[in-house]
Amino acid sequence: MKFNRRRFLQAFGAAAAAAATPSIIRANTNATAHVVVIGGGFAGATVAKYLRMWSDKTIDVTLVDRNASHTSCVMSNLVLNRRLRLSELELSYESLSGFYGVNVIQDSAMEILGDGKRVELESGTILNCDHLVIATGIEFDAPEGTDFEKTPHAWIAGPQTTLLANQINAMPDGGNFVMTIPKSPYRCPPGPYERACLAADIIRRNDRGGTVTVLDANAGIQAEVETFSKAFFDLYGDIIDYHTGVAVDSVDSDARVVVAESNDKFQGDVVNIIAPQRALRFVRESGLTGGKDWAGVDLLTYASTEPGFETVHIIGDSQGSNQPKSAHMANSQAKVCADAILRSLAGLPTNSDERVKNITTNSACYSPITYDEASWLTANYAFNVETGMMEKKHGGEADHWNKDNYEEMFAWASNLFTDSFH
Repeated sequence: MKFNRRRFLQAFGAAAAAAATPSIIRANTNATAHVVVIGGGFAGATVAKYLRMWSDKTIDVTLVDRNASHTSCVMSNLVLNRRLRLSELELSYESLSGFYGVNVIQDSAMEILGDGKRVELESGTILNCDHLVIATGIEFDAPEGTDFEKTPHAWIAGPQTTLLANQINAMPDGGNFVMTIPKSPYRCPPGPYERACLAADIIRRNDRGGTVTVLDANAGIQAEVETFSKAFFDLYGDIIDYHTGVAVDSVDSDARVVVAESNDKFQGDVVNIIAPQRALRFVRESGLTGGKDWAGVDLLTYASTEPGFETVHIIGDSQGSNQPKSAHMANSQAKVCADAILRSLAGLPTNSDERVKNITTNSACYSPITYDEASWLTANYAFNVETGMMEKKHGGEADHWNKDNYEEMFAWASNLFTDSFH
């Protein structure tokens, strides 16, 4: 079904309230409990915040991340066309630590010990906990020959984003921007198509000629099909050259050449390799993925489905459910997970009829299409008792991109940033 703009703007508030925890849990929860969260992105920050908030700050929560702050991938494509500075996407942990009392440690997890209630950090510190939450995002399974310092991914916001922005804006007259899209699932389904549109818009506004070659390993556009089809074939039909079913075999980063499995070769003045993705090695080597790319989870609790890891939860991009890998979805999953952990610590069931029928998640995002116009996409999911899966109940996309959507995009992002980090 189609969502109108008003319903879309209400979607974030609905997701934020979906896992509201009864006060009885706060009263009954074991006040000596300790939860360790590995990863400080949208999933990790949200679960840490809500565990403290919903327990009236009675549960100890430790958040571990290698970085001193989080740089948002959300909105980061706007760094490419200079509408935002990367510094504007830096999200601090100050509110989590100062107001909510989360113990934030700048370190990296190395190994899960024993029954999942101990984790060893790179510094040698061992943290004991009652529940462990893994929110570590993605890593790349890069094609042979890929050097991200020469053919950047810019799919984890930071120096890579700046590098790609500088490369695109320095392209010569008539230059060719080549970008790859991996097989689904990958982080942010509409993101690559949004990036292709912005690159085409940069070329058009600079009035220097040029092309955008999109090599999509999928059979077709993976999100906002109507919107991006109109953008690719109508708005930017003279700039974007879109190829489907192109799996990358190797990359010559020095020569900026992409070699497809079909042996076709594509050369660009700038090459953006958005490589295939999977859960971090730490997650896979800990035995949480069962030899697969993503971690299986019980969608009532986000606890691992691997034997012996009943108190280890995986949320966000590393988990392997049928839900989109988006920041908004990570925020939503984090609340379901926090609610489940609190119920478990309080000795209450996580599979009661009342709770099960209220397990819902939501994914929403805006996609800039031009310098000052955007579209949007949303999808609502509910737990299906019979399948044990999250079932898509409603979804829709904007009828067309426009300036109102572009302005509302900043309000949506601000709400998401605030709900997760402040």
